[in-house]
Amino acid sequence: MVGYGCAGAAAALEARASGADVILLERAGGGGGSSAHSGGEIYLGGGTPIQQACGFTDTAEDMEAYLLAALGPHADAGKIRAYCEGSLEHYEWLSSCGVPFKPSLWDSPSWVPPTDDGLMWLGENAMPFAAVAKPAPRGHRVTSEGYGGKVLMKVLAEAVERAGIRVHTDTYAGQLILDGGTVTGVVATHFGKTVTYRARRGVILTTGGFADNAEMVALHAPRLTGLGVTSDGGDDGHGIRMAQALGAGTARMSSAQVGITLIPGLVVRGLLVNAVGQRFINEDQYPGLLGQAALFKQDLAVWVILDEQAYEEVPVEERWGVVPHYAAETIEELEQEVGMPEGSLAGTVHEYNRHAAAGRTRTSPRTSAGCGPWNRPSPPSMSAAA
Repeated sequence: MVGYGCAGAAAALEARASGADVILLERAGGGGGSSAHSGGEIYLGGGTPIQQACGFTDTAEDMEAYLLAALGPHADAGKIRAYCEGSLEHYEWLSSCGVPFKPSLWDSPSWVPPTDDGLMWLGENAMPFAAVAKPAPRGHRVTSEGYGGKVLMKVLAEAVERAGIRVHTDTYAGQLILDGGTVTGVVATHFGKTVTYRARRGVILTTGGFADNAEMVALHAPRLTGLGVTSDGGDDGHGIRMAQALGAGTARMSSAQVGITLIPGLVVRGLLVNAVGQRFINEDQYPGLLGQAALFKQDLAVWVILDEQAYEEVPVEERWGVVPHYAAETIEELEQEVGMPEGSLAGTVHEYNRHAAAGRTRTSPRTSAGCGPWNRPSPPSMSAAA
């Protein structure tokens, strides 16, 4: 096993449970990888005990329908179906390892809840997805103060130790050994010394992506070049390159989670518009979809527009320290401040309010409580950069 993050720990535990003699190789001084830096949110559904405790019913079919719609036309339908059909088993497996989930719901849009609540919405109740599948929150968050990835990896590492799995840290796997078309081992280095491992039943690579490899990013996902990265610094794609050296195929190398630094609690109470003042997506969708739309369709030239009342309605802890970049008494003044074409934002607000008054918006109706006439006349309007 090469790579000791969440995937590596899970694969090692399953291999050990099936009777395999397992060695985990990790380049760093300990396990965790980028998984330990994550929010600790795991997408699970189908009627987990946490969903039931929070009063929600869910099915694997609804979970599958939502994911197929949210992930777009090139989603791997077979993999999604298998993942959804096995979701309850995934939950039970994590629980059996000791991974904690609190049976409570964080009922506000967020990247990461400011509490230790164990369930959160990830866009399932937003249009158009709410019309495709019965909405249910499926973001299962590991119980933790702050990001939960550290707790997830601590628990899995303890399970690895209990299972008697050997872990060789500070060991960098650099090459796979091939014998007659079969992978039979790994060549690694340990403090400058070459070490070889003979694999009797196979080698599993769980080394993460290539976000930290600028050359690979430029080659496979050029739109991500120069953007910030959330990782432990070791996602250099070396596992992918090891497999490619033997002729392995790759898929979806240009895909990415785009964690744009807009605040979901703000954006759902306002409007998300492009450089010419036009809405381009339903604001209460999963924040990762907002980020993808902003990057791939708007080149990140986007603004979150709120009126003062909407801004003040967002609890301070959900603002994450964000303050408006611009403030104005009228929409027309705000257009000038931001540099939008005359009448563009005003037209968008007028159309949004006209349709919201009837319980819909022209391009993407909302289902959240944030839907309603916007730009209340008394307070000034404001804009926060995304």
